[in-house]
Amino acid sequence: MQKVTIDYREIEEFLYREAELLDEQRYEEWLEFFAEDATYEIPMTLTRARFEGEGVSEEFKLMDETKQTLRIRIERLGTQYAWGGDPPSRVRHFISNIRIRKGDADEEVKVRCNLLVTRNRRDQLEYDLFSADRQDVLRRVGDEWKIARRRIILDQRNINSRNFSIFL
Repeated sequence: MQKVTIDYREIEEFLYREAELLDEQRYEEWLEFFAEDATYEIPMTLTRARFEGEGVSEEFKLMDETKQTLRIRIERLGTQYAWGGDPPSRVRHFISNIRIRKGDADEEVKVRCNLLVTRNRRDQLEYDLFSADRQDVLRRVGDEWKIARRRIILDQRNINSRNFSIFL
């Protein structure tokens, strides 16, 4: 196990490169940013009074994936059955307020950022807007960072999109 020195600029570049791959729909390359044991989840956002606890469901999730199930989703996008992603949407990921701290294991760091994703489909005037708190655990594997865990907490309770065929 190697002890990790936190290099903020290197981690920022990692996040920006990942966003670029998603925007360009280069999903196979994007998947290589994930560790083999990675998890990717988007829990349902709940509306609760402050005294009722965190407004996130641990039971119900919009996405609850592993690297293997992400691979299956990506492979499906290349088939005729991916009607929600054909023609492809125009997507843009904006990352801001990046906060980095030491992880629980020596080779990991915790990264939290604000995420804004826009998506426009076909020739529609409307567009989808997703705002979220993205919480990652990055693990140093050799000389590369890999996403070990990703948790995305959406700011909205209801998803008004006609389909959810993009990755945040």
